[in-house]
Amino acid sequence: MLLEVEDLHVEFRTREGVARAINGVNFDLREGETLAILGESGSGKSVTAQAVMGILDTPPGYVTGGSIRYCGRDLLTMKEKERRSIRGAHISMIFQDALSSLNPVFPVGWQIAEMFRQHRGMNRAEARDQAVRLMEKVAIPAAKQRINSFPHQFSGGMRQRIMIAMAIALDPAVLIADEPTTALDVTVQAQIMQLLAELQEESRMGLILITHDLGVVADVADRIAVMYAGRIVEQADVHDVYRQPAHPYTKGLLESIPRIDQKGQELAAIGGLPPNLLNIPPGCPFNPRCTYAIDDCREGEPPALQPVGERRMAACLRSDDVLADGAAADREELR
Repeated sequence: MLLEVEDLHVEFRTREGVARAINGVNFDLREGETLAILGESGSGKSVTAQAVMGILDTPPGYVTGGSIRYCGRDLLTMKEKERRSIRGAHISMIFQDALSSLNPVFPVGWQIAEMFRQHRGMNRAEARDQAVRLMEKVAIPAAKQRINSFPHQFSGGMRQRIMIAMAIALDPAVLIADEPTTALDVTVQAQIMQLLAELQEESRMGLILITHDLGVVADVADRIAVMYAGRIVEQADVHDVYRQPAHPYTKGLLESIPRIDQKGQELAAIGGLPPNLLNIPPGCPFNPRCTYAIDDCREGEPPALQPVGERRMAACLRSDDVLADGAAADREELR
């Protein structure tokens, strides 16, 4: 197993109180596998990635429990120097906004080459050659001529390719892509996802894809973990989730996707808003927005992830009813 996250807890200590951003997250990642983490903004996707990378701003963010094991070694118990040797070289990350993630005062070639200077001890000429090679690998046109260009001189899609070049520079075993297609047009989105798929196939790296775009996930993911209020509420193979979700939140997300066979119909929407992390309601955090909620859903501790069938887990007391409704809808469509 490449990466194992177990019972992870993260909180942010603010003037208003303690925001419980991550509340017992569990997942794993295998070599060559793509795990997609889905959820609305504020569900904890990016905070989970930052905790894995060890780049949480502290204060106000603190990992308060759990373990993050890379090839069996717990990253949370390592000294910072040891963890820094793993960050970038073994576990790397593509950040959301390429323009703000790249340093505006240094050429892109210098920023890529820095990975080799710092981690591999290369001299400037060797590191520069590696930077050109990587820019060519991610299909930057005229890489040798553009190595001295600055981030603002590239388009959004090209900047994202430069971020990918930096992330894969040291051949990491795990790559975390946090909203890699945000603010890109549909054609460029497809190119970026195709590039990631090719790089993954070439190196057999494990890929964690963080997104709220279910359309992007369908073609590239092997498994899906759906997050809500800092918890994973459903985890299953991608085909099982799309065919028949087991959690009301996943069902709501899928029903909100436009479909060709529903032209002219009003899109379904999940009512209400995500909970305030300073004051998460008792019981299931989704219960105020859930059409399946019963009294038991509003009391006590949130339901834990439980097996639902052979290859699926869901944190819902009504998962059997959600699955049954999905099966009934499938039968109706077949008619």
